[in-house]
Amino acid sequence: MSAKSFSPKPTLLLADDHAIVIEGLRKLLQPEFELVGAVGDGWALLEAAEKLRPDVIVVDVSMPLLNGIDAIRRLKRAGSPSKVVILSMHMDAEIATEAFRAGASGYVLKHSATEALSNAIWEALAGRRFVSPRIAQSVTSNLMQSSHCDEGFSVRLTQREREVLQLVAEGRTIRGIAEILQIAIRTVVFHKSNIMDKVGARTTADLTQHAIKSGLISLQLAVSYDVPRETGIRS
Repeated sequence: MSAKSFSPKPTLLLADDHAIVIEGLRKLLQPEFELVGAVGDGWALLEAAEKLRPDVIVVDVSMPLLNGIDAIRRLKRAGSPSKVVILSMHMDAEIATEAFRAGASGYVLKHSATEALSNAIWEALAGRRFVSPRIAQSVTSNLMQSSHCDEGFSVRLTQREREVLQLVAEGRTIRGIAEILQIAIRTVVFHKSNIMDKVGARTTADLTQHAIKSGLISLQLAVSYDVPRETGIRS
């Protein structure tokens, strides 16, 4: 589809916690789209999306404070009209599937952004889905399954529990988590205890490993609890 089909240019909001990625995306996408903003964490994304109301949001999965998938869920629940395209290093089909179930219109692997991201954005604007070819078959198969009773993180944990888990993995204190989420300290303790029971974790290190494996947080963002390197992002 040609950019000439749209006039003026579609507006774009970028969300990634790496400045070098944001700059690269600016250079890649400016010829076809109007970039109206760039943010570095999930909560800032929600605020910017409400204020700027972009046509499309390009967001990473592993965002600080609030991951990209849960940010999408909040956007959709709030009635945001923006299309969302995930740009991620995660090649895990289950994570991509969760992104589509949350309401994403596209899932592009970062290594193929130069070739595929623009196309994914235009597909989203046209009301279609786009997924990187390397994981497309697995994602399509997952989405076609009628039963969602798998053991994925989004099924087993509530949204609030995922938010608490991510912040725990980032090394936030119980009080700090309570302030960020604007809930009582005892509520944070309650959620953390429930999470540990649900995922079979005994320590904070176990919770951090689960958050990394589930795509809630990147290994770079996770606080160090002697988390083994092999528990990081699959490639």
